[in-house]
Amino acid sequence: MSGSQSHRDRIYIVRDIIMKLVEYGQLNQTALVSFCGLNLKKHRSIFDKMELNGLIIKTEKPLGKRMITVYSPTQKGLEFCRTIIEPYEKLFPRSYDTNGIHIGLI
Repeated sequence: MSGSQSHRDRIYIVRDIIMKLVEYGQLNQTALVSFCGLNLKKHRSIFDKMELNGLIIKTEKPLGKRMITVYSPTQKGLEFCRTIIEPYEKLFPRSYDTNGIHIGLI
């Protein structure tokens, strides 16, 4: 890794998505991607796999003349965080530089 470039492991992206959804209840796609610091084009496969595995629910809702995508957490997603991701993060905590930027695992 060089300079300000950082890489976040997939497992932490999954956790961040679920925890943001738990925090807010549900979020539209734009807000969720923004809050989690993701690029939709690059990370769409993660959202798709999470939905396929029942960790999140995607619904389409009308907003005026257009449809918006809204994501919500599932109980299975919350349990996955508690039983798999949280113990993983205790064993392999994320590390941050002095500016609070994620720089990988310790």
